[in-house]
Amino acid sequence: MSGRRSRWATIAKMKASPSPIEMVDMKGISWINVGHPGQSSACLPARKFCLRAAGLLNRLLGANGIAAISRIMGFHAVSARLERRPDSVVELFASSARRDERLAKLLALAEQQGLDVQFVDAGRLNALAQSDEHQGVVALVESSGEGVGEADFDSVLAASLKRAAPPMFLLLDQIQDPHNLGACIRSADAFGADAVILPKHGSAPLSAVALKAASGATETTPVCYVNNLVQCIETLQAEGIWVLGAEMETDATLFNTALTGPIAWVMGNEGKGLRRLTRERCDALVAIPMMGAVESLNVSVATAVCLYATQAARANPAAVGKSHHKAETRK
Repeated sequence: MSGRRSRWATIAKMKASPSPIEMVDMKGISWINVGHPGQSSACLPARKFCLRAAGLLNRLLGANGIAAISRIMGFHAVSARLERRPDSVVELFASSARRDERLAKLLALAEQQGLDVQFVDAGRLNALAQSDEHQGVVALVESSGEGVGEADFDSVLAASLKRAAPPMFLLLDQIQDPHNLGACIRSADAFGADAVILPKHGSAPLSAVALKAASGATETTPVCYVNNLVQCIETLQAEGIWVLGAEMETDATLFNTALTGPIAWVMGNEGKGLRRLTRERCDALVAIPMMGAVESLNVSVATAVCLYATQAARANPAAVGKSHHKAETRK
């Protein structure tokens, strides 16, 4: 352990609570001391209780603006965090049953960052991840009061307007499935979007499942939560950014819509599509031309198609439509 960051040590002591909780290092998350200061504390096995306590820590510490503990899982997500923000990694767990090249690379990366890796069984990993989709790797990380991967919308917008390339944003209107959310963020990163923007209410959270599906994209692509998506659209429009809503039944398509300027794509909910006010505030509604028998695409696939089409149009502007299809509601 010499020269390495200690595991947990004391993560937090909540003196304001009538029953402070102290998480201590006893071979990873093995024990939790519960009790009042000065009283004898009972040591309890922590597998089930630790998850409840960690949830309480998240809520209370996050509300006070102190670093809270979140979890990420999967090789891409964990590796990206180790590469870009290693100091935020509090604890790293790996499957004791897995010994392969992929894990060896992650262990080498952890070694470079001075982090210990704790090998645990599948049951413990499932409990830590609250899922069995962890690929044998789970990390507990510090996150700001804003949450894992979240960024300030105004700051991100200001930075995008200073770049030479025209801005491109992705707005997700109440996406519910965390797998879809993560996949959309992954596509946003792949095709160079400046940020992903979500409404604070009614959207899937940036959970461990979403972060895994994003495959580390939240480390490089800002994710912004806004109080009102329609107001966010109006802010983008005021900066000269054309807002396009993905819609199935409309005359404008990716084939006849100019996509070379500053653009924000708005993708609707998996079942209901765009909400009425969101749809009405878009500058244009644009469809993806469907060539086969199926009538629609999954929202994450549709997102990838729209973002790719935008970058393709910018690379070859002579091959796309000459004008935007302007929505009647644009003031």
